[in-house]
Amino acid sequence: MNNKKIKFYKNRVCLNVLAKDINNAKEIIDATDGNVVVGILSKNFKDDESAYSEMIKWKKETNNKISIGLGSGNPKQSYMVARLTKKINPAHTNQVFTGVGLSINNFENNNTFINCLVSPTGRPGYVKINTGPLSSSVHNEDAIVEINTAIQIIKDMGGDSIKFFPMNGLSTIQEYKIVADACGKNNFCLEPTGGIDLNNFEEILKIAINAGVKLVIPHVYNSIIDKNSGETNIKKVKELYKIIRGQIYD
Repeated sequence: MNNKKIKFYKNRVCLNVLAKDINNAKEIIDATDGNVVVGILSKNFKDDESAYSEMIKWKKETNNKISIGLGSGNPKQSYMVARLTKKINPAHTNQVFTGVGLSINNFENNNTFINCLVSPTGRPGYVKINTGPLSSSVHNEDAIVEINTAIQIIKDMGGDSIKFFPMNGLSTIQEYKIVADACGKNNFCLEPTGGIDLNNFEEILKIAINAGVKLVIPHVYNSIIDKNSGETNIKKVKELYKIIRGQIYD
C-alpha cells in the first residue's frame, strides 16, 4: 500500500457501508469512531455531472470518508468511477480488475485507496479476473488465475486491495480462507464483499485477522439498511463495530 494513501482508517479493520444521506453518513462515522468509509454508488446517478455535484458535498461534509462504488460490482460503471475518482480524489474507490489502471491515471492519483474486484471460481486458490466491462461478458472461457499471481498483478497495476465479490455470505468460505491467507503472506489488503450480515460478520472478519491481513475492509450493505426508511441502521453499525473492537483488542 502506497504510503501516500490517505489514512482513512485507524485500525486493522475499516467498515465500508452505505448511507441514505449525509446526515446518515455522519451518524455512521460517529458510531464507528471514524473507522469507516461510506459508499456512494455511481450507478445511482444519470451522469458524471450529477454524481460529482453530490459526491463532492459528501466529501466535504464527511472529511473525505467516502468510497465511490460501482453498484453491485457492475462492470459497466468502471469508466464512470475512474473519471469521478480522478476529479474527486475520494478516500476509497471500487474498481473491476481492468479498471485499476484507469483509476490510478498515470500515477497522478496517489491519495485514493483503490480496490480490485476478483470473483470466486468454485476452485479454491484461484480467482476470476475478467470482471471488466467487456471481459465479464465473454462467452468462451473465464480468465482464472492463481491467487498469489493475481495479487502480484494487482500490485503491478497499482491496486491496494482485493475485493473478493460476490462471496454470497459463507457459501464461498473455503475459497475466501485461501484468499485471506494469500493476502496475509503477500502483505496485501482484503475487502470481503457480498452477503455479509451480523450473523456471519465475525467469522468472516476473524478469518482475515487470523491470516495476518494488514487491513480488512468488509463491505456490509443491504443487511443493515432499514427497508422502510432506507437509512443504514445505526444500532446495527454499532453492533458491527463492537465485533471489530473485540477482534482487534481482545
